[in-house]
Amino acid sequence: MRFGPVPLDQALGAILAHSHPGGEGRLRKGRVLEPGDLAILASEGVAEVVVARLEPGDLDENAAAARLAHALVPDPDAQGLQRSAAFTGRVNLNAMGPGIVELDVAAIHALNLVDPAITLATLPQHCRVTAGTLVGTVKIISYGVVGAAVARACQIAAAALRVRPVVLRSAGLILTAVPGQDPKLNAKGRRVIGARLAALGMELVEVCEVAHDEAAVAAALRDLRGDMALILTGSATSDLYDTAPQAVRRAGGQVARFGMPVDPGNLLFLGEQAGRPVVGLPGCARSPALNGADWVLERLACGLAVTGEEIAAMGVGGLLKEIPSRPQLREPAP
Repeated sequence: MRFGPVPLDQALGAILAHSHPGGEGRLRKGRVLEPGDLAILASEGVAEVVVARLEPGDLDENAAAARLAHALVPDPDAQGLQRSAAFTGRVNLNAMGPGIVELDVAAIHALNLVDPAITLATLPQHCRVTAGTLVGTVKIISYGVVGAAVARACQIAAAALRVRPVVLRSAGLILTAVPGQDPKLNAKGRRVIGARLAALGMELVEVCEVAHDEAAVAAALRDLRGDMALILTGSATSDLYDTAPQAVRRAGGQVARFGMPVDPGNLLFLGEQAGRPVVGLPGCARSPALNGADWVLERLACGLAVTGEEIAAMGVGGLLKEIPSRPQLREPAP
């Protein structure tokens, strides 16, 4: 692509590089100049314009963006992504439903190294999305780009992103209460967790409130409906063998991990019972603010196994915004 100033009489068919506010209407940048446009510019005394002119083998910005977007999302229904029409060198990729973003990170890095004019920006790996969320945007920076570079980018990053849909459609919640506990605490937990699940397209099919007792929790868990079991205790879980984890074992389940390097969210435990995941929620799950439990719930809901190694890796980026309502803040007030 050639770029630079040219005399007005040599600008026919070139791409106007900068918008021109004319008396007869604004000529916008990116416009392919026609005879009428040149006449308007000449009538205003313009003798020279800055233009871009494609050379053999080049693609204009919209053709390049559309081609790359099609390579990235060849099957919109299977990938859960919808491609927009190309405009000003951009194609947006929007989620078709709730789920989490899955990326071929290495392929996207390689794509963005092909040519500085060829770019793809995305949400982070495993970011939760809902219908309509902008997941990625293809942008061709210049007015034209070498077609061979676009072809290379298309090959490198074919089908490099998708939205993994929610596959667990329901959850049951066990709330425990300790003597003297304010009833509002469990009411808030029920309301906030229900909203959290609804945002994932999941239904809270049963809520069971029991005493903070190992046998009571175990009995409730055995009968609890839902593809996933959630436990939120009135007294915080403090050990791998505390009341709620022991109740999971007593109900025939297993506990794989207690604790995660995400704050808020440290006191989460993860296990399984009757072939379904069991999540012991930290107290911060009563707040709608993002916490470590969200990352675990979202992945489980979308059918991903969450291993101890994956939870350990959440520490990088795991220092989340403080929840002011926590009983003990990270940094005491001065």
